[in-house]
Amino acid sequence: MSLKNIGDLTPDELEEYLIARGEKSFRAKQIFKWVHTGAESYDLMTDISLKLREELKKEFMIFIPSICKKYVSEDGTVKYLLKLSDNHLIETVVMDYKHGKSICISSQVGCRMGCSFCASTLSGLVRSLTPFEMEGQIIRAEKDLGTRISSVVIMGIGEPFDNYDNLLKFLKNVNSSDGLSLGLRHITVSTCGLADKIDALAKENIPVNLAISLHAPSDEKRKQIMPVAKAYPLDILMKSCDNYFEKTHRRITFEYALISGKNSSKEDAKALSALLRGKNCHVNIIPVNPVRERDNSEVSPEDTENFKKLLERGGINATVRRRLGSDINASCGQLRNKEMNKS
Repeated sequence: MSLKNIGDLTPDELEEYLIARGEKSFRAKQIFKWVHTGAESYDLMTDISLKLREELKKEFMIFIPSICKKYVSEDGTVKYLLKLSDNHLIETVVMDYKHGKSICISSQVGCRMGCSFCASTLSGLVRSLTPFEMEGQIIRAEKDLGTRISSVVIMGIGEPFDNYDNLLKFLKNVNSSDGLSLGLRHITVSTCGLADKIDALAKENIPVNLAISLHAPSDEKRKQIMPVAKAYPLDILMKSCDNYFEKTHRRITFEYALISGKNSSKEDAKALSALLRGKNCHVNIIPVNPVRERDNSEVSPEDTENFKKLLERGGINATVRRRLGSDINASCGQLRNKEMNKS
């Protein structure tokens, strides 16, 4: 039986564990800081007694996902294929922006949401990531690149809200001043639209940014692209988004992958404008990444720009996402699937 990863404990849980063993409560802060700033061995914790370190070794491992493969794009994007302690693979991408480096992390091994344009869901869900497996992607990238990551997007493999409890722990741990000290307003959680979890997060007083994978302006079309739409129709999803904005005052981003012949017509743009009119939101138009196992086709750059202009005429703030790392298969799931197919 493998040991639990000590990085998965919150500061309070770590303190409770240590006090129960007769240790001073301040030891929790020391150990938490070592673990969450990149220490990969208890032997590095020189301000902790040897006796306590040996006891911790017997009960907890320290494991940060290891680099299986690394690819660097011509545009500076870095993509990692990372290996977990049980040898499962996940993907992490670091992108360069004017404001600094942004990292896109995975929240699960695989995904069960079944979105028709996504490579991550092809093999289904294997398991969810623990809080420190999520955080460890940031730590590993920072250690490898020798620089600080300034913002985090949970938009890699998996559906974060399908891993809700671990997501909350992750957010609290990375925000801790004794760890990575990442500001919550620099973290974006992307979801395919689990409305009940959006409502739950709104109550947590954790003001992270919310990105909704929308991809269609009507329930009929959305169900064809995203099976989750059968459980959460647009009227319910929109109410949850409104509620989230009211509670957090964070502008919501709606992700919209343009797929030729499915959601990219002038009528679709007008319907999307009508759906979102009056909301404090932003639409991020995404040129769909071709996936070998899918039949989705890209929309031309000219038609993509026209779609954006139609939204703007309808009063909707919109941008076209800059495509980064296309030469290294930087879209989610492709690298993992390629590696899995080798075996």
